This record gives sequence, C-alpha cells and structure tokens, in this order.
Amino acid sequence: MQNPYYPTGDPCGSSSGSAISVAANMVAVSLGTETHGSIICPSDHNSVVGFKPTVGLTSRAGVIPVMPSRDTIGPITRTVSDAVYLLDVIVGFDPRDSEATSEAAKFVPDGGYKQFLNLNGLKGKRLGIVRNPFLNLLNESIISAFEHHLNTLRKSGAALSGQSEITDIDTILSPRQSGELTLMLAEFKPSLNDYLKELITSPVRRKTKEHGQNTFLAAERTNGIGEKEKKAIEKMEKLSKDGFEKLMMENDLDAMVTPGTGAVSVLAIEGYPGITVPAGYDGNGMPFGICFGGLKGTEPKLIELAYAFEQATMARRPPFPRSSELTTEFLFGSL
Repeated sequence: MQNPYYPTGDPCGSSSGSAISVAANMVAVSLGTETHGSIICPSDHNSVVGFKPTVGLTSRAGVIPVMPSRDTIGPITRTVSDAVYLLDVIVGFDPRDSEATSEAAKFVPDGGYKQFLNLNGLKGKRLGIVRNPFLNLLNESIISAFEHHLNTLRKSGAALSGQSEITDIDTILSPRQSGELTLMLAEFKPSLNDYLKELITSPVRRKTKEHGQNTFLAAERTNGIGEKEKKAIEKMEKLSKDGFEKLMMENDLDAMVTPGTGAVSVLAIEGYPGITVPAGYDGNGMPFGICFGGLKGTEPKLIELAYAFEQATMARRPPFPRSSELTTEFLFGSL
C-alpha cells in the first residue's frame, strides 16, 4: 500500500488500508484495530484523525484478535467531528464481548460524545508535553512545527507542563522489556483459535503472497497464562502506575501531548485512550500528527482538546489538488 501524500513514505500499519482509504477520499470513514499503534500510527502517517478508545469502550466481536486484554476498535476519519459521531455509534455494551464492554460501559456519558465538540476545549486544560525521547526520533521541520503548535495550545488557553517525563520510558517503549510481547504471544494463541472456531466457512483457498510466520510460531510455543505471563502483567501494571499514571496524577494533567507516534507504547500497555490529529507535513510532504493521550475513560477531555486544536490549526490538506487547482501537468504529466 502507498501513502497518498508521499508514495515512497511508510503508510504504517496495521490498519494501513483503513487510513489510506479515508485520506484518499475513497471512503467517508473507517475503523481500525489497535493493540500497539495500529490506529494512531497509520492515521498519523496519512494525515487523518485516529481515535483509539479505552479498551472495552467498543466491542471487538468479529474482529481477528491479537491481544484481547489490549485490543480496541476505533474511528479513522478526516475530521475530529466525524470521529466523534462514529464513536457514538460503536460504543456500549455488547453481549458478544461482554466482559470488556460491561466494565467500560460506565465511561460512556449520558448524551454521547458529540456534546464535547467544543471550540474552546483547550481553555483551562493542563497538558503535559512529553519531549523525551520522542523529539529525538523526528526531523527538524517536524520539531519546529511541534513547538509552533505548542504556542497555539497556549494561545487557546491551555497551561503546559513543558518538562514532563515518564519514569522508565525506555523500558515502556520496548515490548520485549515491558512484558507486552510475552503477554501478547500467550493471548494470541487461544484467542485466535476461538475466533477460527466461530467461522462457519472461509473463502480463502490460496495464498497470494508469502508472509513470515514468526509470530504464529512463537505464539504456538506458549501454554496460556502461567507464572511468566503473570509477572509480565504485574510489570506492565507497575510501569503504567509509576510512569504515565504518576505523571498525570502528580501534575493534575488533563492529557499528555506528544509529537508523532511515540506515545503508542505508553497508551498500549494498560489500554489507555488517545487521539491523533493532523498537524502538518515535513519537507518531503510526509504527514505527521499530534497525539493527545489520557487515562481510562477520559475520552470527553480528549475530544475537547483534539477538536479545539484541529479548529485552531486546520492543518490537514487533501493529498490531491482540488479540481479547480488541477493542471495539465498534474493530469497528464509533462507532455
């Protein structure tokens, strides 16, 4: 698949098609599945809005599972308002995914989420700006644009905590060190088998392209949730409590703000929500976004922040010229 903005650029995944189809105006909206970045990353790379809800806020019934304790379904759209209207349709209890959706149903506000599309949503909010180590992964043009957007947040009434740090961030960013990979492989095997048992028939008769089987083979060697996996769960919980949750609580923050896709690991290991909003393009035309991340159930705050930021910046542009801007060279090339 190709990035519609920068064909040789990485479209990211795994919900690549969901993001590309929305970005290229092939569809109005789409859904993505995120375990570790699969909504946030392709949305960021293809200049669309990607909304990763709190795990359990939306049903995963019928979706190929990877890590049920962390899998979540969310909107991918061209605008924040589209994402919110779609979220309102898909949240809530589902008996086919009862354990997760019954627990998260308490987070759904009366009247739904569209009431939080507030132009003044940044006013009075406290935001933690996490630069380290995320800025180290970006080029100068994106860093400059990010700092410019921080001024926009200030001018819109937000109070910024500019030196926010997450404890043990290097461990959190490594799925192997954090325990996330251990738990994912152990959950993947039984959950995939359960999914396959539900299929009445499969139309697949041949493979169109060879694909590596390393993840399947590693998962096959697991035997459910044993002591190793329990220790991984405990480690992930501790990393989140001492890291992201501590940052949010001690600084009385409404959200964490990061450039690009760096925050996906922070949000992944305990099922926190996040939303990425288009924020501009680098010198090659490659898109990038700004991500607002919060504690479980804080979707209303994230919507206010994302919508107000989007409306203040209007950074997104379509990947192709409008009909009034089309030139002979664009349509037919150099003749």
